[in-house]
Amino acid sequence: MRTPDEAPASSSRVWEMPSWLLTQTATHAGRLVSEGLAAVDARGYHFRVLTTLDELGPASQATLGRRSGIHLSDLVATINELADQGFVERSPDPEDRRRNVVTLTAAGRRQLRRLDKQLVQVQDQLLAPLSPEERVEFARLLTRLLQHHAQRVQG
Repeated sequence: MRTPDEAPASSSRVWEMPSWLLTQTATHAGRLVSEGLAAVDARGYHFRVLTTLDELGPASQATLGRRSGIHLSDLVATINELADQGFVERSPDPEDRRRNVVTLTAAGRRQLRRLDKQLVQVQDQLLAPLSPEERVEFARLLTRLLQHHAQRVQG
């Protein structure tokens, strides 16, 4: 945990609580990601939408919202921003003209590569004190916790 010469931010019992440690680390990680993406004129939702389209292909706005985990009201604003920058295109769905299909453009793929590089740097900064093996184990344990609690919420 902390070294004896470090002054605790709060009581020692708090420093022994994984939930508090996770919350503090998540706050710090969120700030690093936001700052890192802002440095390349992007936001977290941009990365999520571009990645989802890259990995899963074109989708209606509703499907894209479900796949990316972004609420529809936030998604529409995000798609507007990405479309204005030429990173995605919206076109009528041939099966249902009332619906739009969102597609990743070549410029969007280039932007996604820039965001990937930026986020690799952010991950390195966040996980700097951990060895490569510890990073893999840390991610594995976080994934296990998240999957467990996601199942409890869904089931």
